[in-house]
Amino acid sequence: MSGLPVGTAGVPRARHKAQAPATGGARPPGRDRYLDLLRTIALGRVVIYHIFGWAWLTILFPSMGVMFALAGSLMARSLNRPSLGVIRGRMRRLLPPMWAFAVVVVPVMFAMGWKPVREEGLWWFLKLANYLFPVGAPPYPWESGSASGWLDQSWADQAAGPLWYIRAYLWFVLASPLLLWAFRRVPWATLLAPLALTAVVGTGLVEIPGDTGEAVKDFAVYGGCWILGFAHNDGLFKKVPRYITVSLATFTMAFGLWWASGHLTEEGWNLDEIPLAQATWSLGFCAILLQYAPSWRELPGKLAQFDSTITLANNRAVTIYLWHNLLIMATFPIIDRLYEVPVLSEHSDLVDQAYGVLPLILIWPLIAVAILAFGWVEDVAAKRRPRLWPNGAGRTKESDGPKTPPRPPRGSAPPAHAGSPDRR
Repeated sequence: MSGLPVGTAGVPRARHKAQAPATGGARPPGRDRYLDLLRTIALGRVVIYHIFGWAWLTILFPSMGVMFALAGSLMARSLNRPSLGVIRGRMRRLLPPMWAFAVVVVPVMFAMGWKPVREEGLWWFLKLANYLFPVGAPPYPWESGSASGWLDQSWADQAAGPLWYIRAYLWFVLASPLLLWAFRRVPWATLLAPLALTAVVGTGLVEIPGDTGEAVKDFAVYGGCWILGFAHNDGLFKKVPRYITVSLATFTMAFGLWWASGHLTEEGWNLDEIPLAQATWSLGFCAILLQYAPSWRELPGKLAQFDSTITLANNRAVTIYLWHNLLIMATFPIIDRLYEVPVLSEHSDLVDQAYGVLPLILIWPLIAVAILAFGWVEDVAAKRRPRLWPNGAGRTKESDGPKTPPRPPRGSAPPAHAGSPDRR
């Protein structure tokens, strides 16, 4: 489917900025295309992993850690403004796409036989509120439909799988003013605190039951990556020699692999199932990515040919992340219908041979359909004009226009903004 205190609300902006710490190496304004590239890679890796289930992908590129690090950087940048308004803005952008998802998926759960009130009583209605404000886990049936139906009986569990990310993101957004305040005073302690918490709640040393335990565990595992985003925004990586960052990151990642080797699950080296290994590997991996991060206003060299794809993925990150799991499951009934096509029915062995890779081919047009159908909700949530396919094509055309402003009439005064950069 795509895709977060320095002062408080009510503090005048001039005074608020004066209270912010001096960060001479902080990132300049404007979109950073390097971060956009990383987010696109992370989304693509998530989709491919959920199609094939290759555990080694969690080591090759820890997508969730990267996405939380990028979101933490953007959140720290936004918190140069009053925090209450920033939190409201982040929730406004995050929640409507989830509501659109719930409006489609939850009625289908009921239509396919889900009867939660009979099973759980009135308490279920409080759980249902997590589809509106996901501080906890939204409810869903573990089995839905019939074995002969179009979708697997576990479709609801699979469809709701990505919602944990929305919950964790919301927790980080709500906690960010306090986390950023702590980070700018005791950076090392704040950075390492999530690892310490993971060592407690992610290893079985302390068990927190139910959905609360899962939420706390997710917050701990990816908290270090989120706080690394703070460091990136404040320009702290430019102040640390690269060999120190790489050395510490390598040691941290090595520890993560060592821990994973002694705690392998049925899925082998799947770091998603080994919290402490995931936390340490993701932290080190993200530290290296951010230490070597350039600041691109445009994609360089051959990467420029992917500009429209990267722009689209970033403009529809939440939509892609929310819907991709459900769409992956939808590919299999489509593939099964191929056996009924007259031409292909005579060569069913070809369909058998291609069965494993066909979901990877079909998922992208299905994601495109989801973007067209639901992506505009992200624009409405961000108070922008709704767009069907925001891949930056209009921006490219505008950039091809005149490079210099028209000459003012003779004798007129120069514009008030002459000589200053456009910060829109």
